[in-house]
Amino acid sequence: MAYMKLKELTKYFDFKHEMDVRDLPFYAMEYINQGEKILLAYKTARDHAVFTDQTMILFDRDIMGTYKKIHIVPYPSISTSAICFKPGKAELLLSLDSGYQIRLVFVNMNHEKKEHLKVAYKAMMKKSVKA
Repeated sequence: MAYMKLKELTKYFDFKHEMDVRDLPFYAMEYINQGEKILLAYKTARDHAVFTDQTMILFDRDIMGTYKKIHIVPYPSISTSAICFKPGKAELLLSLDSGYQIRLVFVNMNHEKKEHLKVAYKAMMKKSVKA
């Protein structure tokens, strides 16, 4: 993580496993609005990410389990984005209207998993377009 005057510049997540949405913890399901369709879900050892057709929800838990930070990012708040495919992994680089940046790294990715991520990314960017 990079900091400037104690302000976090970019939040990093490293996701290792795509999840079946039926395996999401109850607390994750509480943040999905009625009518939202879940596109993908990912997890690390302690963090989760849920991509719906309207928002991205990131659950950031500390290593000791003393806190849980929840980032809810409506797709229209994304000002710029990039998707980067590398051997065995993919990255989403997002800048929000607020200036906050998020970097999502997906590891252990094969071609099929990259295609799932690409479909979700395209849905996100379609919703991020401002009229």
